[in-house]
Amino acid sequence: MKKLEITAIKRDELKQELKALVAKRPQIAEDLAYARSFGDLSENAEYDAAREAQKVLESRVQEIEGILEHATTIKAKKSSKVVLGAKVKIQNGKKETDYLMVDPVEANPMQSKLSVESPLGAVLMGRKVGDEVEFSAPKGVIKYTIIEIS
Repeated sequence: MKKLEITAIKRDELKQELKALVAKRPQIAEDLAYARSFGDLSENAEYDAAREAQKVLESRVQEIEGILEHATTIKAKKSSKVVLGAKVKIQNGKKETDYLMVDPVEANPMQSKLSVESPLGAVLMGRKVGDEVEFSAPKGVIKYTIIEIS
């Protein structure tokens, strides 16, 4: 498994999600037992649905356990360059956007968490305040200026 680095906030979110998933196991076991009580499993839609729910749940549990086991928690460190864990403010024209630079496993554009491996994230890494960067997007080449790193 590749080296993962996540924020402390993401580690806490994953632990909470894992706890909630584990708490669902007894209900899924009950659903399976109930569906089995109908008899013939070959044509038992309830049983198939319960097995699928169990498969999805166990798959996610394994995924989270793997992430938590192999991931290191990044610590915010002061840097004059864009690094993993840095908060970056970039500007395109008059529009300013803030991002937290994160590992791909934690990326979520809706929460302004930008993967360091995304096209924009990759060009920002290692750059300093005042640097201009550009990357290719579906709309064409977009230029940004880094205005703040914290």
